[in-house]
Amino acid sequence: MTVRIDPKPLKIDLLAPIIKGDVQLTLSDNSKEKIAQGRAFLLKKLDDPDATYYGINTGFGSLCNVRVSKEELSDLQRRLILSHACGIGDIIPIEVARLILFLKIRNFCFGNSGVRLELVEQLIRLYNADLIPVIYEMGSLGASGDLAPLAHLSLVVIGEGEVFYKGEKQNSKDALKAAEISPLSLASKEGISLLNGTQFSTAYGIWSLLRAKNVLRNANLCAAISIDAFDCNLSPFDPRIHEIRPHKGQLQVASDIKLLLSDSEIAAGKKVNVQDPYAFRCTPQVHGASADVLDFVEKTLTTELNAITDNPSLFPDSDGIISGGNFHAQPIAYANDFLAIAVAEIGSISERRTYQLICGIRGLPAFLSPEPGLNSGFMIPQYTAASLASQNKQLCTPASVDSIVSSNGQEDHVSMAANAGTKLYRVVRNVERIIGIEWLTAAQALEFRRPKKSGSLVEKTHAEFRSIVPKLADDRLMSTDMHAATDFLINRKED
Repeated sequence: MTVRIDPKPLKIDLLAPIIKGDVQLTLSDNSKEKIAQGRAFLLKKLDDPDATYYGINTGFGSLCNVRVSKEELSDLQRRLILSHACGIGDIIPIEVARLILFLKIRNFCFGNSGVRLELVEQLIRLYNADLIPVIYEMGSLGASGDLAPLAHLSLVVIGEGEVFYKGEKQNSKDALKAAEISPLSLASKEGISLLNGTQFSTAYGIWSLLRAKNVLRNANLCAAISIDAFDCNLSPFDPRIHEIRPHKGQLQVASDIKLLLSDSEIAAGKKVNVQDPYAFRCTPQVHGASADVLDFVEKTLTTELNAITDNPSLFPDSDGIISGGNFHAQPIAYANDFLAIAVAEIGSISERRTYQLICGIRGLPAFLSPEPGLNSGFMIPQYTAASLASQNKQLCTPASVDSIVSSNGQEDHVSMAANAGTKLYRVVRNVERIIGIEWLTAAQALEFRRPKKSGSLVEKTHAEFRSIVPKLADDRLMSTDMHAATDFLINRKED
């Protein structure tokens, strides 16, 4: 499949195949025209020997007042890339790096950066060859652009640094040669345009949002399984309750769970319990609040996806080159932090449902084992879920309230959006595992309600799950089951 990159508004849900590398990219004629216009405008401005433009013919950061001669502009850009490639720590996931590459290409398609068409086509060649830059996790302050991570992306353009090519980490020069791609010499403004921008922080946010949507969808279904497995009342899901407190997410979650259990024999049975623990009956309020946060985050990230975060920005139509602060990632920092909190709470309430299911109450055996004592059953998976939920509490301390002075005081307030993004990634992965553990536990608990059946969609999904993970009789290696359950929900197609 070919995706044509164009300045037209783009929705986040369309990025899933781009993240996986299942497409080939090409530029629209409109993009090519805008890029060419921006470049021509910049060259015309640089013909003025007295003109001074930040980062184009000056130094960077606190060196902004140091003028650089026209003959040295190309060398200035190369030195900028090399000096700023100061990433360290773990290598980021290939999917996130691929998305960063796409977002950088898209940022250039509006024509406000002044880069050559050749540079954008070079980035597209890298993507289409699945030649993905090695980028390190640590180094960005989330202001003045995600400088260090984007410098590592940019190294590959000029034949420096490392890449993943054909599944292996390789020297960029060797990989480019194997892919029959020649390194590109940078021209005026291209280095700073590559480095300025929020693509690292935004990519982490978008990747996490897409996975968080899947987490929420599966968490609602998993909660429905747990609700029947724990023999809960359905009165807390009565629409009248939610219509008098009509938060959008709450209404939707209550409706979804009510629908999932509408034809459940278990739900229709007589209940001896008057009320259920909050982890079950407050699912609409908790999951729903998270759903509303996802909506807010999607709005923020969609705006950023369709924005220009380069600096300085060119405005050919109004004859301007303006140095501003669109590279400051404060909106993304807030979004990443808020999403981490919302997703972590889905995991927190899930772990509580797991705990209730193994407690040996409501007609269920202790730790959901047919022979508790001889077998430990599901005792320790709950420990694991608890450890993940507790780590999330630590990771959810907001990065966006932090700042630190850099560049000799020139960059005196920063967003820390990159740190917010990398923490968010961990939270999402942790919650996927927590939901996997609940799914495993709830599926086992449901077996003790037989011969009664749950809702038809629940039973259909339960049968699919049982084809991968059989019910537990005697103790076995639970880590294998937990991994399988997590993979099941990550890869489960939407109903």
